[in-house]
Amino acid sequence: MQKNLKYESAGSAASKPFKPRMVKMDFDGVLISERIAEIMSMCERNNPIYEQVSSYSVALYTLGFFDCPDFMSFQDVSGDEAAEILNADFSEIDFDEIPEDYHIAGSEDRFLLVIGDPLFPKHFAVIADKSSSRPYFSKLPLFGAGYDSMDELVKEFAGIDGVTTMDFHFYRKNWYGQIPPSSIGKIYIVKD
Repeated sequence: MQKNLKYESAGSAASKPFKPRMVKMDFDGVLISERIAEIMSMCERNNPIYEQVSSYSVALYTLGFFDCPDFMSFQDVSGDEAAEILNADFSEIDFDEIPEDYHIAGSEDRFLLVIGDPLFPKHFAVIADKSSSRPYFSKLPLFGAGYDSMDELVKEFAGIDGVTTMDFHFYRKNWYGQIPPSSIGKIYIVKD
């Protein structure tokens, strides 16, 4: 305690406590936050330990797509498998359909940025916080996992293998057998 008071009196900006954005989290939101922290500890940008892990695997593990105890036991997903999963479990949307105040830990919706042709995707990025300056969480090809802005992703992928700025697509996870979060609380009347 005295150490903190000493630093605070010196006016050190580094000693001020971190104040995370307060978000109402459900259980799935807590799990996603823990998965992101786990991935970042294994795939740090300065020292990417697991260079062979694809961006598809990072994004799908973050979303809790497969039942596995941790990131180390997750089977890497190839581009072909990623395209199949995208086609089966996600629907393409416009960027405007993502709520302005969207935060992955506080919403039941899950969104994905797909770079490249959806049949042959180049990159998956999870949309984590739309109001942030770096709203996308993914693993870049030559760097570890972390948060990126759209400008950074465009610079990283545009011009590689024919990817243009028109090859950035947004997807929402489908809700098979569940009520979509956007429909909770609505009443539907069916007439015969």
